[in-house]
Amino acid sequence: MATTHEQLRLDYNNMMAEFVGEHGFSPDDIQALSAKVRAATAAMKDKRAKGLMDWRDLPHNQAAVADDILAYVASKADGFEAFVVLGIGGSALGPMAVQQAINHPYYNELPREKRGGFPKFYVVDNVDPERLVYLFNIIEPEKCLFNVISKSGSTSETMSQFMIIKQMLEDKLGQDARRNIVCTTDSEKGNLIKIAKQEGYKTFIIPSGVGGRFSELTPVGLLPAAFAGIDIRALLAGAAFMDKMCEADDISQNSAHMYGLLNYIAMQKAMPMSVMMPYADSLKFIADWYAQLWAESLGKKFDNGGNVVNVGPTPVKALGVTDQHSQVQLYVEGPYDKIVVFIGVDEYRETVTIPTIYGDIPSLGFLGGVTHNRLITAMQHSTEYALMANGRPNMTITLPRVNEFTLGQLLYFFEVATGFAGELLNIDAFDQPGVEEGKNATYAMFGRPGYEDKKKELDARPAKKDSYVI
Repeated sequence: MATTHEQLRLDYNNMMAEFVGEHGFSPDDIQALSAKVRAATAAMKDKRAKGLMDWRDLPHNQAAVADDILAYVASKADGFEAFVVLGIGGSALGPMAVQQAINHPYYNELPREKRGGFPKFYVVDNVDPERLVYLFNIIEPEKCLFNVISKSGSTSETMSQFMIIKQMLEDKLGQDARRNIVCTTDSEKGNLIKIAKQEGYKTFIIPSGVGGRFSELTPVGLLPAAFAGIDIRALLAGAAFMDKMCEADDISQNSAHMYGLLNYIAMQKAMPMSVMMPYADSLKFIADWYAQLWAESLGKKFDNGGNVVNVGPTPVKALGVTDQHSQVQLYVEGPYDKIVVFIGVDEYRETVTIPTIYGDIPSLGFLGGVTHNRLITAMQHSTEYALMANGRPNMTITLPRVNEFTLGQLLYFFEVATGFAGELLNIDAFDQPGVEEGKNATYAMFGRPGYEDKKKELDARPAKKDSYVI
């Protein structure tokens, strides 16, 4: 059973006017939305009960799936030099974020025994031709296990990678190539499940009601994590713990709902930009994962009534302390159009002490005997202070330490906050029509059957003018 010592904390003092002045929020701002908050809370519960938020149940219904994954990993891990994820969006960002958070930052450079006997780990999420070619410069495909992740099996980026690698493997291994491919896809619909059945590929299933950016606690994220030696049961347990915290109707006791509400108020106050700034290299890719979750879920043209609203926050990725030297100048003195969210850590996994030297140089000597742990925390707090002193709203999420349990909490916290913000905005947080438009245009450009009308639309677009090209 988890304790409060393992619980994520949300500190939003610096969002409030009594700390940051006129651009901050007041208790009255929160109280004025109490009816809207109650309606959003009820909607979250109602949709979950009706099976419209299947991702909410993942912390509780994936135990058997986790067992299957762990048995598969135990039978396969020793036989491959590398595990390679072929995916894009949530199918890539989630596995990357979890791997970066939990494992050694130079994981692939470690000897195998220091990786716990697990294979190297790669994610290929783009179709830049250099990316794939250069990967083949450092791996031998026949010695790798490729995890193809696509719910529809029609994701052009992922499926094109799969087609290239499938041919490459079959040229080298013939029918044995099937041993080097594992698919994560829908149980019935789409191309990939059909291909997997025809070819005899091992398959893990993405629940039908779970969208890509909410899928990290399905085999989309659990299988890659397990192949990197990450405790997926603890990840699920952390998410389950946060789910319990998110049951509170009182928003002052529900950190995920409060986070969604504060962001909603910020948007109403013309602060639509949300900077995510972890103060831990291990959490760097959490900001990338969050950016997709936040942008794709909440950036919508229409509300639930079909009205044009063009709403949505703009997520910005940053890293402390690195971006104190590149972005913080803007945040402290630029427009009042953003809030900053820090992610801090109470206990880092390592301790480094600065030598007590250069005592005769005041600007260096004060560092002697100080740990980097204390230094990075002080820099986080100093940035929080600089923002507060200049009237810039900010808040802090703190993890007691970075491990599978706290990471499961963090992932689930952001997912619930996203769903709640969607209810407050009265939009569908679980579709992505803007993304589909780009996909459809790509299909039309390549002459995919069924997209003839879209091709005509593309052909009819205005011709570019040479006078606007320099």
